[in-house]
Amino acid sequence: MTQMLISHIETIAASASTWGFLLIILFMTIESSFIPFPSEVVMIPAGFLAARGGLSTGSPMVDAVIAVACGTVGSLLGAYVNYFLFSALGTPFLEKYGKYFFLPPPSLARANELFRQYGAGATFVCRLLPAIRQLISIPAGLARMPLGSFTLWTGLGAGIWVTVLTVVGYIVGSRTAAMTYAELVTEGTAMVKQHFIWLIPSLLLAFVAYVLLSKRIMKTREPAAPAPTA
Repeated sequence: MTQMLISHIETIAASASTWGFLLIILFMTIESSFIPFPSEVVMIPAGFLAARGGLSTGSPMVDAVIAVACGTVGSLLGAYVNYFLFSALGTPFLEKYGKYFFLPPPSLARANELFRQYGAGATFVCRLLPAIRQLISIPAGLARMPLGSFTLWTGLGAGIWVTVLTVVGYIVGSRTAAMTYAELVTEGTAMVKQHFIWLIPSLLLAFVAYVLLSKRIMKTREPAAPAPTA
């Protein structure tokens, strides 16, 4: 599927200097919804084009920063689609018709389990995990997670992931311009997989900090025990 998408997006990328940022928002919205669409074929080339001044401003660094912002906005929009859609449809609909929405039962069950156990922390961490990245917003919607908290944690997780992909594309673009779209996506994806292990400790530390902070906040909110009567 990825190879088929590459051939189509390569044609669309020819208009990146005019519509590049809008296309990033559009494709990342699709990627972050329930429609299966790899973010690597969008954000890695976006970083590559930014490094070559091939996006709208012509300034590599400015293009890269705007690309990250657009990718994050698109990810949030797609997550909102899942959140509001399945919040309205409810669990019975999802159990009956989920297969028609490209929602594999094992991945969806895993996303539900993680959200039940870790709540907002899962919303943040799972945005960086393959297969569950798009699905974690569905149980958040079903549980009607507070929208402000959902936006914060989804935006943070999506922002990190989008930045990683854009930086990879930027590095490759800074090294060479003689590369096909397919080669770019293949090499960039390999770089992400190779160095992804370095993200794990950071994610674990962030997640542990979230859990400790949440417990501390909940403890301070617990009502004080009534004083014993004489």
